[in-house]
Amino acid sequence: MDHDIELIVFDWDGTLMDSASLIVECMQSAIGDLGLPSRGDTEIANIIGLGLKEAVAALFPECEDSDRAALIGRYREYWLARQHECPLFPGVRETLELLHDEGFLLAVATGKSRAGLERSLQATGLERLFSSTRCADETASKPDPRMLLEILDELSVPACATILVGDTEYDLEMANRAGVPGVGVAYGVHGWERLAKHRPQAILERITTLPDWLAEQRAECERPSVHCAG
Repeated sequence: MDHDIELIVFDWDGTLMDSASLIVECMQSAIGDLGLPSRGDTEIANIIGLGLKEAVAALFPECEDSDRAALIGRYREYWLARQHECPLFPGVRETLELLHDEGFLLAVATGKSRAGLERSLQATGLERLFSSTRCADETASKPDPRMLLEILDELSVPACATILVGDTEYDLEMANRAGVPGVGVAYGVHGWERLAKHRPQAILERITTLPDWLAEQRAECERPSVHCAG
């Protein structure tokens, strides 16, 4: 990495919020209600990170559009009817506060709907920390790079001064296609091997190590022997 980082774009589910198990539970309930062919929990977990339309298409390629639309509607009913917000992963709030206080711009690029993200932001009180957010129902779904490119354009930050932090290969593929360095987190949906295939700058075991990693990158860039672009 040859440029100081100005902007950090985070995925949401599986990266900041520990929501994978509830997503699977809601999808299983919706599938059961509609009598669709059964799917394993792992199959459902593997499509977390995609937009809901794309996720359902990947999960049920053999189904008619009407059946997929019904599944999306029923899943949303279960998801929005839940009584409590999913927890943030340990250290997420403190890490985001620290990065914000250190002057980094923070953003979110997520496969969630706008309604779903707004609910989570309000419930967690994190909305004030993010300068930009993009959701899959208002732009192209990951791994298409459009939502990430829109954030860069809105905030006037170049790709080389940005990192994308995510827990799935969809996040890292999106980053690669946008020319943005990716950082994986190993505690989410996709494991080390799947993340490593996309050649991220790092794979972190805990989100709390991100500030130290960023400090190391900045120190490396500031060494006299290293050329810093920009």
